[in-house]
Parts: sequence; structure tokens; C-alpha cells
Amino acid sequence: MPQVKIIARNFMDMVAALPAMKLDQLYQNAFICEAILRSLPPLAKKYVIQMLYIEEAVTTKSIEEWVLPDGLSKHKVAIDRLLQLRIFSEAFDRSSGTSYRLNPTFQTNLQKHITCGGVLPREPMPSSITARLPSLEDLAVFALEQWECFLLQLINSTQAEKMTNISPSMMRIFQRGLLTQRDKEPPRLTESGFQFLLMDTNAQLWYIIREYISNSEERDVDSADLISFLLELSFHATGEAYNMNTLTEVQRNTLKDLADLGLVKLQQGRKESWFIPTKLTTNLSVSLTDSSSRKEGFVVVETNFRIYAYSTSKLHCEILRLFSRIEYQLPNLIVGAITKESLYNAFDNGITAEQIISFLQQNAHPRVSERVPSVPENVTDQIRLWESDLNRVEMTPAHFYDEFPTRDVFEAACDFAREYGGLLWEDSKKMRLVVKTDVHMHMREHLRRQRQ
Repeated sequence: MPQVKIIARNFMDMVAALPAMKLDQLYQNAFICEAILRSLPPLAKKYVIQMLYIEEAVTTKSIEEWVLPDGLSKHKVAIDRLLQLRIFSEAFDRSSGTSYRLNPTFQTNLQKHITCGGVLPREPMPSSITARLPSLEDLAVFALEQWECFLLQLINSTQAEKMTNISPSMMRIFQRGLLTQRDKEPPRLTESGFQFLLMDTNAQLWYIIREYISNSEERDVDSADLISFLLELSFHATGEAYNMNTLTEVQRNTLKDLADLGLVKLQQGRKESWFIPTKLTTNLSVSLTDSSSRKEGFVVVETNFRIYAYSTSKLHCEILRLFSRIEYQLPNLIVGAITKESLYNAFDNGITAEQIISFLQQNAHPRVSERVPSVPENVTDQIRLWESDLNRVEMTPAHFYDEFPTRDVFEAACDFAREYGGLLWEDSKKMRLVVKTDVHMHMREHLRRQRQ
């Protein structure tokens, strides 16, 4: 999906924003170290593995010898990422120049994890106690139903068939930025709210989890402890039962909230109670750009602009209603049409043509998903043309950079801006570029480090 301002690009952006003391606290957990290693760019992973058993600091010149000449821009992006996450610490010496050393806590725990293997703090419960557990298919259905029920309650409580147990105060936190309400008027979706609905499930999940973590201090829960627990959960096996008695009171309360979101299923036996992670939980440490967990699609778009959605979901119907005219709905089929009026309404609400096209492509029915293109070209071209009628000029707050000292510094700056999704324009001949205002402060910090 196109990047949206309301969503963190992946979980590690949130981890990198933590204070240094909390980051060091996180690195006490070997599973956190593994999850962060997984999230790194390929070149950054290479540096960590190569330096894992080196106790001394390694000079910049030595590290650059590990990279081919045309990979220096990627090298600088990798170094920046490692410094942001405090995996690398930077030192400067007049004789040897800049050098880097692995975070000792991160290094020690990752060494143990690789050498001895990781052991979760809890083992799956024996089947003699848990009796019959739900199948993976039943668990997937449960997770989907819970998540859709939560989303319907989030955007329109009257449409939800059953209400979740999430407290009204917590629901208001989730709704913040997605809904707006004027005096004596029903809540309306904001521009971000419309964009949120068109994201894939993994991206939606991370928006909600980000808000959940960001407001943890208000519930007297330490954010570092919560991140550690969530990442630890992502290493549990889907469909296995784990004893609730191995958890703290805070962790048990967190699991109750996660059950309402469909991340875990809670069950009670005669004497013991346990939780069962769903596929949503095991995706927690996966980057948003990862598409390996893509769900099966349900939408067929025809060249005459008609839409056939093979779904029983009320949520799917509400999403399609954002940009199409729903004509009728059968028990397992939604029929609609993409019209100029329905698209203009979507554009007025802040939805872009690319988001609509991306949604239709990512949710294409298996019968059409193998085609190239999965959505007819005349439909995608017309959606873009109707949008261009409204968007003759687009204003984007930006900053202009020029007078770079070397081409390497310029290319590294371009790669850095591109990594953050903030590169608007570049002129490689004259070494000039324009970046979004959102990444200006990050770019300034990046260039400051380059000058050192």
C-alpha cells in the first residue's frame, strides 16, 4: 500500500525512537535482539554478523572494505540505521578516524542466542491438559472475525454485530486521528481514517499497536516492557497453548486486550487457563513491506467498471462503499460499480487513486490475481484520470538541498531520504534534491554525521 502519514513504516521505527536507557533494557532479551536483527537492511545484518565476535572497535575504513564501490550509498544507510537503534556506538580518534563498536549488551545476548539457541520463558502446555485445541483454520477464522468486529466498532459501532470488551477510553485512543465529531453530529471518518481502512491488515494492526504502546504510560505500563512482551509473543508457535500462570498481572491484562483484537484466543480449563497465539501475533515482528502473509483476495473488477466481491464480511462492504456504488448484496456476494461520482466522493475524503488501485490489486480474487494486470488497465487508467481532473496542482511542504561536497554524500542523502519515503525530486547532474518537511530534521542529523 502507499505510505500513509499515520502509520509507522515498521515496528523498528518505534523501537529506534525509545530513549537510550530503555533500548539497552530491551537488549537484555535475546528474542528482541533476534527480532531487531531480522528487521535490519541486508547490509546492516552483514555488519552485525561480521562484528559479532569482534571485541575491539572497527574503523570506518575497514568496514568500507567489506562493500563494493557501488554500494557505498547503501553502506551509509545501513550505518545510520545501526546508530539509530544504538546497535553501533560511534567513536572518533585523531589517528584512526571514526570507528564503530557493537552495543555490548546486544552483542552478548545475540552471541548466546546464536550459540545456545533461544528458549522461550514458557513451553507449550501438554495436550492432556488442554484437551482439544482449535485447528489453525478455526484460529484464522476467529482472528479475522475479531479483527473485523473491532474495526467495525472502531469506525461505526452500529454496524458491529458484537461489541468487544475494550474500554471506551481505550477505544477513544484508537479512534483519535481516525474519527472527528462536531457538536450533536455523529462521528465522521477523517482523511487518515479513510486511508486506514484501505491499508492491508498488517499495516492496520501496526497503527493500532503503535497507539496501544504510545499510551501505555497512562495505564502505568512501561512501554519498553510492553514492546518486549509483544515481540516475545511473536516467537510463540501459532495454535499452541501457553499457560497464563507464567505471566505477570500486567501481561495478563495485555493479553485480554490482544484477544479482543484477534491476536490471541483465551481458553479456560477446569484448573488452568491458557492463551493461543493466532497468525496476527506471529506477524508482529514482520516489516510492513513483507507480503509473505498476504491473505486470499475476494474482489473481481471487470472492464465495464463493475465490482464483484465474494465475501460475507460487513467490513468489506463498508470499505468498498468508500469508493464505489454498492448496488446489491447477496449472502456471499457484493455487487457494485466504480462511477465518477463515487470516486469524486472518495477523493474528497482524502483517498487517492493509487490507494484504491492498490487495494483492488492486493485483494484480487484468486481467479484473477494471476492475470497481468489483475485489475483491467482501462479501469486503473480512468481512476487516475478522474483524480487528475481534481488535482491539477499538488502542494507539498518541502526543503531544498544543494552544494553537496562530494557525489558520495549526495547519493547517501538521496538513499536516506528514499529510505524514509521523503524524496520528492533529485538532480544527479547538479547534485540537488528536494525532500518532504517530515524528514527534514532526520536529514539534517544524517548530514551532520556525514560531516564528522
